[in-house]
Amino acid sequence: MRNSLDLNGRPQDTRVVVAMSGGVDSSVTAALLKAEGYDVVGVTLQLYDHGAAVHRKGACCAGQDIYDARTVAERIGIPHYVLDYESRFKEAVIDRFAESYIQGETPVPCVECNMSIKFHDLLITARELGAQVLATGHYVASRALASGGRGLFRAREEERDQSYFLFGTRREQLDVLRFPLGDLAKAETRELARKFGLAVADKHDSQDICFVPSGHYADVIERLKPGAAEAGDIVDLDGKVLGAHSGIIHFTVGQRRGLGVATGAPLYVVRLDAERRRVVVGPRDALRMRRIALRDVNWIGEGGLDEALADDRREVFVKVRSTRPPQPGWLRAAKGGYEVELADGEDGVSPGQACVFYDAGEGQARVLGGGFIKAAAAAVMRPQASKAAAAAPG
Repeated sequence: MRNSLDLNGRPQDTRVVVAMSGGVDSSVTAALLKAEGYDVVGVTLQLYDHGAAVHRKGACCAGQDIYDARTVAERIGIPHYVLDYESRFKEAVIDRFAESYIQGETPVPCVECNMSIKFHDLLITARELGAQVLATGHYVASRALASGGRGLFRAREEERDQSYFLFGTRREQLDVLRFPLGDLAKAETRELARKFGLAVADKHDSQDICFVPSGHYADVIERLKPGAAEAGDIVDLDGKVLGAHSGIIHFTVGQRRGLGVATGAPLYVVRLDAERRRVVVGPRDALRMRRIALRDVNWIGEGGLDEALADDRREVFVKVRSTRPPQPGWLRAAKGGYEVELADGEDGVSPGQACVFYDAGEGQARVLGGGFIKAAAAAVMRPQASKAAAAAPG
């Protein structure tokens, strides 16, 4: 008989490791599974030197969060362990974040953390603890597929959906990962926390990158990589020098404020040229990109990626920012990798960000995979693409 985690066996015979961050979501995940009778073990990862973040509202993974996770574990009666992943986290996430910014990219460290730490290293630890399942408090759904295996789907509450940050999840990881909150709204999660008597029921959600509690990315990069902030020129699209800057790490694509140059019309950062230390600015319409080259593509749709692209291209719905809705586009093989062509284009597409594919533009669409943005161009669509765009929903 299958239990609620879609495994054979009784809940009490099924060990589940829950990644407990100290927030309300992972706490409710642990409490729900414990209430259903599962053999639950809570694990909290110490990822960085907490320092200034300990008492800062809106910062995750701080010392207070470890205390909160331990308190919840005691309340619901489960064993709880704190694992020191600090050096591994610095190597796999923080250092890569800094290097990416120095190269003129806008990285998404939460994606790297999920890929390298939570769904890789922690998954290994969960197996060492004898667990059949690793559960997290992410707002995303995992469901069995008719074809076998499991698929990843967007959360029921669109505003809370975190699937953008999980596109790098592998098929073999999905077999042992579970996300009990995927079909709940945040308000329902908080109500469950109150029902279980958890002290974190009204705790604020984390908002910042955990190792950048101040929100000032450049400060962290300069501390990690002294001398990274090399001065250079601010130029227009034709290469004309408009001013000077103190380092490209202080800028991101799409930025308007704080450029330090004055012209008759608003200017935006269009791209960052790390090699020549140039910040290229232009009008808003110069931010519109249609063609996106990708690297490190992960495919978790049906079959293999080459099979999915057997007809030259595959219609998908694409997110290039976590806060933007999916829009129609086409995924195809390109020289040296893969690329996406967007039906309507997107503003502020930056190298380093994630580009995630879905099978639909709304509802609890299935995640088909994604990749990291290598480059973007304002390419004019081919006639066949334009024709398809006119017929595309949205």
